[in-house]
Amino acid sequence: MRQSKLFTKTRREAPTDEVSKNAKLLIRAGYIAKEMAGVYSFLPLGLRVLNKVMDIIREEMNAVGGQELRLSALQEPSAWAKTGRWQDDAIDVWFKTKLKNGNDIGLATTHEEPLTVIMKQHIASYKDLPVYAYQIQTKFRNELRAKSGLLRVREFIMKDMYSFSRDDAEHEKFYEKSKSAYKNVFDRVGLGDRTYITFASGGSFSKYSHEFQTISEAGEDIIYVDKEKHIAVNKEVYTDDVLKDLNLKKKELSLKKAIEVGNIFSLGTRFSEALGLSYKDKKGEDRLVVMGSYGIGPERVMGTVVEVLSDGKGIVWPESIAPFRIHLIDLSSGNKKVRDYAEELYEDLLQEKIEVLFDDRDVRAGEKFADADLIGIPYRAVVSEKTMEEGKIEVVDRKNGKTRMLAEAQLYSL
Repeated sequence: MRQSKLFTKTRREAPTDEVSKNAKLLIRAGYIAKEMAGVYSFLPLGLRVLNKVMDIIREEMNAVGGQELRLSALQEPSAWAKTGRWQDDAIDVWFKTKLKNGNDIGLATTHEEPLTVIMKQHIASYKDLPVYAYQIQTKFRNELRAKSGLLRVREFIMKDMYSFSRDDAEHEKFYEKSKSAYKNVFDRVGLGDRTYITFASGGSFSKYSHEFQTISEAGEDIIYVDKEKHIAVNKEVYTDDVLKDLNLKKKELSLKKAIEVGNIFSLGTRFSEALGLSYKDKKGEDRLVVMGSYGIGPERVMGTVVEVLSDGKGIVWPESIAPFRIHLIDLSSGNKKVRDYAEELYEDLLQEKIEVLFDDRDVRAGEKFADADLIGIPYRAVVSEKTMEEGKIEVVDRKNGKTRMLAEAQLYSL
């Protein structure tokens, strides 16, 4: 991508109607555009990052046997009424409207009900189980107060997986695999050391559910962290009995604010019973399918990365999800020889299939450097008259600010 052709522009000033760090930086750097409170559009740079986050999630879900599908956002009430979740006192964030014929319809906030209904067409025998189905799809939630940029919104992309198992033992086996898959996701997007598996309320289906909480002052949740064991307890279940059950000691826990970036929980047979999802076991007897639900918000992950990894100059993307690997800066200042070399280097990087944003704009060096810091691509490679005289390329690591003079061949192995 040539920066001169990139239609988005950086902004020096933060938007006045945003208070969160992630929204301010992502808007200033040209990654997202605000449509209204709690609703954002993803611009070319932002979409590149979001797609990389979703690809990582997709790879980890596939690795544990997930099968991807896509369910409709539009939902009619019947299935939801059977589980008691169509009424606003059960789910208070529904967006609802009516069709032209007067029938009620809603925009799904989650998809346990519709997927359970679909599975009735495909699950009849124990031989049809287990099934692990997931989607990466747009959700809608009529939040009373959307805030915190990408962390609490009204329209967003969610990866939601649902497991369908023969019994509790089979369910628990997959539940543990999903924990590992989630840990892999957060490790790969650069949040692993700051993200704790957190014990939370399991409702009526299990002793605990598990949240994945990333330590951040921007977070809305309060958790108690055991850094040594790398686990935490949500404030909602922080009792002496729970600490004893988990073999945790109060004196070894520290209170932290955190962002919930994922969650997994058991559903038992609540939805399969209400919607009639059963199978015949080896004895030919009818048994209810045991279910689980597993969620990650890719946009929220993206916002969290910005919250916890940015610095005073701008965004600092981990290499795994950065929009480009190298930000090539042309400082030819009218020198045709330098300009031609920068162009040649850009083409060579493309030939090597290295993702590169080429700042070929006719603007001052200071503006280029400030934009590079704001945009946050991992490596800044500078071509100038001085570097050409030395036969090197100046490379700055965005993460730590270290500068190296590298030969061109070394650039390809960054």
